Amino acid sequence: MPKGAYLFEGVILDRAGPSRDYLVLSSEGQVLERGRRGTLGRPRGWLDRIRGIAIPPPFNGHTHLGDAGWPREPPSGTVEEIVAPPHGLKHRWLSRVSLAVKREGIEGALDEMRELGIAGTIDFREEGRPGIRLLRNVSEREGFRCVILGRPRGRAQSPQAVRQILAEADGIGLSALRDVPRDLAELAAAECRRSGKILALHASESEREPIDSILALRPRLLVHLCAATPSDLDAVAQEGVEVAVCPRSNALFGRQPPLAEMERRHVRLLLGTDNGMLVRPDLYREMAFAYYASRLRGQPVRPETLVRAAFLEPWEFLGEPDRAQITADPPARPLVFRLPETDPWYQICCRASTRYIHVLSRRPSSGRRRSRGRRIR
Repeated sequence: MPKGAYLFEGVILDRAGPSRDYLVLSSEGQVLERGRRGTLGRPRGWLDRIRGIAIPPPFNGHTHLGDAGWPREPPSGTVEEIVAPPHGLKHRWLSRVSLAVKREGIEGALDEMRELGIAGTIDFREEGRPGIRLLRNVSEREGFRCVILGRPRGRAQSPQAVRQILAEADGIGLSALRDVPRDLAELAAAECRRSGKILALHASESEREPIDSILALRPRLLVHLCAATPSDLDAVAQEGVEVAVCPRSNALFGRQPPLAEMERRHVRLLLGTDNGMLVRPDLYREMAFAYYASRLRGQPVRPETLVRAAFLEPWEFLGEPDRAQITADPPARPLVFRLPETDPWYQICCRASTRYIHVLSRRPSSGRRRSRGRRIR
């Protein structure tokens, strides 16, 4: 047994489902060994014995971090009045606020996600190439992974404008189809296919939009689908398109994604937190809210569905399925929660928080202390 390692015994949740195993973790939190509980023998050495639930790190499926510096309670209003381009409150604020305020807001959001153990985010970044560069510079300096989906400024429709965005971003993230000319949407779709990058767009957020017109663009990611019909969801599931849902921000506009219908139809889900001006990028709050809101509506969704949407499915979407499993080869770096082992999907969905994360090498926030090793005899 390596000196200075940690012994985890509990439930492991990964893409294969729950299993009662042990892990030997290095001082950096990497998995050195995994095996069935009861087969390790009597451990000796400088180990800290950890009990609880181990799971791959979560990934935020949808954010708009450019407006995270918004300083006050979001006002009441419709989606169009608050966040829709080009004249929504968010876009008016972005056009007049200083670069320093935007940067500070983004830095704060990234730092919060890091402290929550979130591994990265898929961000829809407005403001053309300058907006992409701002987020790229801040995220690289902060050492935080951002999948950046940019968009042309205004209604620029030239292939050159779209290619300039794709030269600096990981794809294109459009607003609703009604907000952009069809020519621009088709051009963006064609250029994303040509370059092998992601096409994503908001869909049926506040009112239903024709799903055939949306799927004809062959997007890889749709966001919201609050107003989608069951037949719309069937079509999305059949095409295998991922859907990012953001229940807390939807609730501010009096809407909720039909999670139970999505679950029933096997729609592939990511969990996101949406606009920084509306909610903080905390996936633990998002999971718990989604669970309780679905119960309140009499349309409950299983905790497993929400946990997979936050912790496991994003890695499949990103083409990194190895990150959704906990192994020694390749070595994973899971999050370990000191939570009861019974009903583990529910524990992670509704009770997980930084209070219960067992911190190994990850930089602790103020008020949290690193774990200290103790000898197990």
